[in-house]
Amino acid sequence: MIGSLLPAPVVTAEAFGDPGTSQLFPEEAELIQRAVPERRREFTTVRGLARAALGRLGHAPAPILPGVRGAPQLPRGVVGSMTHCRGYRAAAMAHARDVVTVGIDAEPNLPLPSAGVVEMVLSAGERAHVRHLTALRPAVHWDRLIFSAKESVFKAWFPLTGRELDFPQASLEIDLESGTFHARLLVPGPEVARTPLTGFDGRWQVDRGLIVTAIALHREDPDG
Repeated sequence: MIGSLLPAPVVTAEAFGDPGTSQLFPEEAELIQRAVPERRREFTTVRGLARAALGRLGHAPAPILPGVRGAPQLPRGVVGSMTHCRGYRAAAMAHARDVVTVGIDAEPNLPLPSAGVVEMVLSAGERAHVRHLTALRPAVHWDRLIFSAKESVFKAWFPLTGRELDFPQASLEIDLESGTFHARLLVPGPEVARTPLTGFDGRWQVDRGLIVTAIALHREDPDG
């Protein structure tokens, strides 16, 4: 799924479950020694996928430890993102010379868990957008898709800024026909190639009970 959403400079790997073939480095294993089995499995699988993607970029296997806000600490000269939800794990990596930043997220195609969460994640305009999209395609839980897209936005934003980006600080518009979305930043963004970044364009897919969203900002595409 994830590979169809990202351009060729980005290398991806995914798994629909935990095949049990990935191994952790001692530093990684220490982080989850008290975690529940499901957490250990997803943590292990997604790192195996990330190492597979990094191998295709020419990097030898090495520990992938979480940094600030959980962002993966990747080899120098690499940008990337990882995600996991029940039944799905994925990683996306690219050379920094080709891609400025990457953000991916996967979620179950289920409604957000409560009205309170919907109000926290979606603006009034986005909730109206969800109602319109639901009338056109009710099988997709658009509130969860917007949540996923904003998670991808944050994962693409944070490596560029080192700053938080709250849900209300990006406004999402989804294009149903093209399978794309646009996130307009409502706070000042960083400069990329001496151009202020005002938003991110991404793609989405719904299949196999999953929602997957992805962003990749090319070096030659400073407008996002």
